[in-house]
Amino acid sequence: MTCIIGVPREIKADEHRVAITPDGVRELEQHGVTVLVEAGAGVDSGFADDSYRRAGAEVVSEASEVWERAEIVCKVKEPQAREFPMLRPGMCLFTYLHLAAYPHVADALLEHEVVGIAYETVQTSTGALPLLAPMSEVAGRMSAQVGAHFLERHNGGRGVLLGGAPGVQPAKVVVLGAGNVGWNAAWIAAGMEAEVHLLDRNVDRLRFVDQVQMGRITTLASNRGVIERTVVEADLLIGAVLVPGGRAPVLVEEDLVRAMKPGAVIVDIAIDQGGCIATSHETTHHDPVFERHGVLHYAVGNMPGAVPNTSTYALTNVTLPYLSDLARLGVAGALALDRSLVSGVNTAGGHVVNPAVAEALGKPYLPLEEALAGLRS
Repeated sequence: MTCIIGVPREIKADEHRVAITPDGVRELEQHGVTVLVEAGAGVDSGFADDSYRRAGAEVVSEASEVWERAEIVCKVKEPQAREFPMLRPGMCLFTYLHLAAYPHVADALLEHEVVGIAYETVQTSTGALPLLAPMSEVAGRMSAQVGAHFLERHNGGRGVLLGGAPGVQPAKVVVLGAGNVGWNAAWIAAGMEAEVHLLDRNVDRLRFVDQVQMGRITTLASNRGVIERTVVEADLLIGAVLVPGGRAPVLVEEDLVRAMKPGAVIVDIAIDQGGCIATSHETTHHDPVFERHGVLHYAVGNMPGAVPNTSTYALTNVTLPYLSDLARLGVAGALALDRSLVSGVNTAGGHVVNPAVAEALGKPYLPLEEALAGLRS
């Protein structure tokens, strides 16, 4: 007996993505899975309601019906405050949660005893984060073009062209972190002919970048001294560090921001994990930047939401196999089939069941098996 999957319209500020494409619905329909889609959920991503109907979805007019009928609610972003009353015990919520940055969301999931599975903490045995990777790639690629935009003088920046011009030095771009976000940020910035410096503590990761880019990106082993020297020289600083499930470490303190060039730009992509720049706070696409110590800060928590068509396709590509397993086998069956999904479970039965998330939230940790046993009993 398959579970009913519900896809509500996203209501976070300036969030235009939807959790699944019509093609994804069609694939689930082939497996006998019923999918409820809230009317208008896919419009901003370029998917009309009729396209979901043709794929086999039931389109319903009210979000409340999606939340009430669905056993698995599939979203893009964490539930917002006005969605909290629609949470209920035993419901499975499959979405980006980032609970370390949004502890009030964690409190709501615990209060309502929701099984919260976070895309960003699903991790394979090799350490890969398959459901975070595509949005990391999108955000990383966007960060270079966003930085280039705000470096323009009329947008508040230094008036520097990222790639310079013949006879003119290009902008200096410093990227903190060489994971999927940072690697993509550095790659695009280098393609725009900026001078790019990529920092990471993992020398093997830097070795990979160096071999692929063949010197077009300067790779540097990250430590306090290197960060201090490179950041103060940066025209564009991109923060791209990640601790799966935990809060991002603050690598750039306020005094270092104060020492940066007037009109320099910071893009803190780690803001959805609390941010890696001390002076950052979350912004929106509608009001994306603020100035602190003469430095322009961009810290939008849902960057890929600005390109929802691309992002929704990329997200569905990776979430669909997991979603299919959850719907056909139930939570326990899907967890038994694919152990990488185990690390994705953040909350269950009113407990935090991911150790990194528990540590970040300062809450007690209960092993997942014990929490699930409590649900079955």
